[in-house]
Amino acid sequence: MEAWNAQAQSFNGQGFGRAAGGGLFNGLSRLLPAGRSEQFLLGAAIGAAAAYVLSDDELRGKLIKSGLSLYSGIMGGLEEMKEQVADIQAEMGAAPDGPA
Repeated sequence: MEAWNAQAQSFNGQGFGRAAGGGLFNGLSRLLPAGRSEQFLLGAAIGAAAAYVLSDDELRGKLIKSGLSLYSGIMGGLEEMKEQVADIQAEMGAAPDGPA
């Protein structure tokens, strides 16, 4: 674990996690604008985009279909992974423990 923390520390120059003194989302604050007017403009732009998406029926339908497609793909992948884990567990249970 210490080696991983040292590697993460060398990767971003400051460290990672609470041990480095910043918390998990420390780097997120650097992505946002610092001034109040910049934050207001960013919020207004995000709000305008959300209002446009929510008011356009065709675009909203496409987004919902895409979201459902993504969700079903993720669920199918998880089910496949569960089956593979069950198969591996069954093989491990059926394998002899040692040479006969």
